[in-house]
Amino acid sequence: MPETAADLLFRPVTELAAHVRSGALSSRELVQTSLDRIDALDSELNAFVDVYAEEALAEADGITRDDPRPFAGVPIAIKNNRAIEGRRLTFAADLMGDFIAPADHNTVRRLKAAGFVIVGSTTLPEYGILPVTETARFGATRNPWDTDRTPGGSSGGSAAAVASGMVPIAHANDGGGSTRIPAACCGLVGLKPQRGRISLAPDLGYQFLVQDGVLTRTVSETAALLDILAGYELGDTAWAPEPAVPFSEAAGREPGRLRIAVVTKSPLDNAVLDPVHARAVTDAAQLLAAAGHEVEEVQDVPWTVPGVLHLFTASFGPALTMQMAFASMVSGREVTEDSMEPLSWAIWQLCQNLDATQAALADAQLQGFARAIVSWSAQWDVLLMPSLAEAPVPIGTIDACSADPMADFARSGQFTPYTAISNITGSPAISVPLYDRPQDDPDAGLPVGVQLVGQPAQEGTLLALAAQLERAAPWTDRRAPVS
Repeated sequence: MPETAADLLFRPVTELAAHVRSGALSSRELVQTSLDRIDALDSELNAFVDVYAEEALAEADGITRDDPRPFAGVPIAIKNNRAIEGRRLTFAADLMGDFIAPADHNTVRRLKAAGFVIVGSTTLPEYGILPVTETARFGATRNPWDTDRTPGGSSGGSAAAVASGMVPIAHANDGGGSTRIPAACCGLVGLKPQRGRISLAPDLGYQFLVQDGVLTRTVSETAALLDILAGYELGDTAWAPEPAVPFSEAAGREPGRLRIAVVTKSPLDNAVLDPVHARAVTDAAQLLAAAGHEVEEVQDVPWTVPGVLHLFTASFGPALTMQMAFASMVSGREVTEDSMEPLSWAIWQLCQNLDATQAALADAQLQGFARAIVSWSAQWDVLLMPSLAEAPVPIGTIDACSADPMADFARSGQFTPYTAISNITGSPAISVPLYDRPQDDPDAGLPVGVQLVGQPAQEGTLLALAAQLERAAPWTDRRAPVS
């Protein structure tokens, strides 16, 4: 058993659930510890939009040791862009007001069905646009490793909550890197599953870029939660094929000898790769070669295509404006320049000038680009890449409320050029926190992630390989200073 409450929420959720089943811990003890940690740390980190203390404790009191649900009694937090029945849903946007969700999102419903106790909802940038978590409505969320820096985005509140030990696990989602970016910034594991793996019900039948998931400390936890969250829901218009074996089983197997391509060439010409992040990829490649994999460095990568950022924005933008239109509908307020941050307004305006033919053409071009990338990468089992191009940026570096918000949007791509490719292709990708920046570095002590990108629908292989790296260079004993 952990010696202190501070240790408790750094234990794997599988272990915490086992303690509740055995009677070694009660769900109330776990949930109260989480709430105490939130009370002690969130004033410094600003990771939560809302905390459901009384309701969470009441639910915990109803959970007994014979509860058959696999994660009965374990606390979790939900990113505040997924509906929790009876709770405030904001997208971190003023335009949403204090809208109360009438029903659970599929991801929330499945987490509840698995026995998790939701202790609160976490922050994100307005409408989840940027890879930093700073909003006019809720302020800046801070990184537990260095509170002057971003925890990443858009799942930044969830990442800060897990990295600081306020919760042992948190919900996230990823439309351009929004799970993997905060995982890399905060020293966590973040998987973007295969497109269609986790249903977007009941809101959507399909979405080209976005997949839900979780932020964890270990690969095995991520695999176990994928087993819980994956699967077809009635009315889905597209879905991923069933895995041959459960993901948790696949993660526990040796991956076998794989063909791995090492790629550091940025998809964006103006992004500069920090030498520390480049070295992390090189070191990871050496670990993989030592494990017996066939590893080769690849320079000729076909993803630096003129206009691909425009195409991504043309696909990403309409999905965002749909959220803005929904916010207007539920709040009864008009979409105006004063009702949203300047970047949101700029994207809204951009999409008002995009007709249906242009949007459909951009989507078709993006799918053609994706097909070319998937075809090229088929000669390897896995791509090894940086997660980020630089260290977590200082708060205020990327500002949705600046005088030139689209310039800040472009700046965000220089910070995170390696993640959106997998949202375009739909292939699974995972960031793992293999390294820390060296002590003689100006950004000493900050986590450094590396990214593994798998073949379509091959999350099992990706999880097995990530687990092999975790065994070779364990990271779970590292604690952020604000923890």
